[in-house]
Parts: sequence; structure tokens; C-alpha cells
Amino acid sequence: MIDSGRFNPIADDMEPVEDESFALHGDAVEVSLTDAGRSSLFDLGQIDVRWDADLATLWAFMTPHERPNSNMGLIRDTMTWQRESSRVFGGTNGALKFMVLGSRFPGVFNLGGDLEMFAECIQRRDRATLLKYGVACCEIVDRIWHCNDMNIINIGLAQGDALGGGLEALMCFDVIIAERQARFGLPEVLFGLFPGMGAYSILSRRVGPVMARQMMTEGRIYTAQEMYDMGIVTQVVETGEGETATAEWIRDHSAHHAGYVGINRAGRRVNPLTLEELTDVVEIWTDAALTLSDRDLRMMRRLASAQARLR
Repeated sequence: MIDSGRFNPIADDMEPVEDESFALHGDAVEVSLTDAGRSSLFDLGQIDVRWDADLATLWAFMTPHERPNSNMGLIRDTMTWQRESSRVFGGTNGALKFMVLGSRFPGVFNLGGDLEMFAECIQRRDRATLLKYGVACCEIVDRIWHCNDMNIINIGLAQGDALGGGLEALMCFDVIIAERQARFGLPEVLFGLFPGMGAYSILSRRVGPVMARQMMTEGRIYTAQEMYDMGIVTQVVETGEGETATAEWIRDHSAHHAGYVGINRAGRRVNPLTLEELTDVVEIWTDAALTLSDRDLRMMRRLASAQARLR
């Protein structure tokens, strides 16, 4: 059973709660947008957010406390990061032009869903908790896909592996910069499930439905170069050069920011992705999860244990 004192995904509509595992460590703090250089902006439990005035860029790096996956603490902090970014920069007349998301966990961008929690919910037949978790993930995907409803360019920086839900989130960004050693994949088929929080919707728009289905059913791992060749990754850089390359990309494209924003917005209008579509699919995912066998759950837990060993 899940310890309700430590983990309560139903409480407070995903608002931050006063809990050691995933509370905000202090209120969000505004800084002068005219300050030069990088300065700390929000004090979050599992995301380090910094404002870079010179590049008109908000840098955010996931800093998971335990497993580098999408645990409830990270989900709550991600929602706060998105909400506070909009609040602080929404009325600043274009001061913010780029938002970057990366990870400080060595070798990992994000390994996706909280598999141990999934297994426990499935065993308890707790459909409500699974669905609540999935809908929260879909809301994050929707906001990234729509650039937080701001005139910005979203950049995903993969300095390590992005698997399962981690890849689903990464593929929502306008630009993806990946270090060469990073690996990518959707391994859910290994335990009888499928990636239900945006993968089919996003991949079918990026590479077409045939390739989307192939990537989901084969469950294979792709290199950064392969993801570039498919048109998913924008740029592959050498190991350790991700942040520098991202800053260079921003400098190179700042002068044409308005045009790139317009192109991205036009693309979303021509081939729209709605929150309703995402949540409809996550309903299918939830019902599929509840049909998994004991063998599937054992495999899911083995993968969860592999995540834990990365700490």
C-alpha cells in the first residue's frame, strides 16, 4: 500500500502541499528583469530555475531527490514552474523569449512514469489515482506543446537518457538539443502497456502514424543521431557541450525570434493538438494498465528497481 502520509496525488488538485517530499521550498520570488547575468528565480523542490537576462532565457533543470522519473513532487514543481513563469513574464512586453528545460541528474533527462506507484495502484485496482496522475502529465504536455501560452520558443536539452514519459515530454518542445551519448525510447511494451501521455499524438504529428506505431510497438532504444535523422532532435552535440550549444543556438536565432514563434504557432494551428485528445488517450491507457498480468507487474517493478539503482 502507498503511504498516504508521504504520497497523496488526489489532494488539492495537484497544488503544492506542505510535505517533505515535494513541498515548495519557499515562495516563488520575482527578480528584476533588468538584472544582468543569471539569477535564481523560483525556489522549487526538484527544479532549479534561473533567469538569464542577456539571453532573454529562463533556464530550468530538473533536480530529482530520488529516482530521475516523473514522481509527484516533480509533477507539482513542473506545474508551478509553468504557472509562475507565465505570472512573472506574462506582462513584461517580450522580456522572455526562450525557455529551456534540462536535467542535473547525471546521464538522465527523465526516465518517465513512476513505475512503482503504477504497480501499486494496479494491484489495488485504484483507477482514480492512475487517471489523476495521467491527466496531470497531460496538462504539462499540453502547456509545453503550446509554449505556456506565451510568445516563446521552448527548448528541450537532453544531456542524458529520455525514456517513456520523459521522451513524451521532451518531444513537445519546439527545439531539442541532445548530447551524443543520450538514448531515447518508449519501453512500455516490455511490460504490456503503451506510452499513454502524449507519445502517439506527438509522434504521429512529427514522424507520421506508421513510424509512431513502430516506435511504440518495438520498444527499441534510439541514439541521438537516429532521433536527429528522423527529424525529432534538432541538433546533436558532443558530450558535455549541451548547455554551451543551447546558448549558442539561442544567440544565433534571437534576431529572428518573432519569425520562429510565428512558424511554430502556425504549425500548431494547422495540425492542432488538444488537451481533450491527450486526456482521451490517457483514459485508454488507464484502462489498459488495469488489465496487466502479474508477470507484467513483475517486469514493471524490475524496471523501477533499475531506476532506483541510478541514485
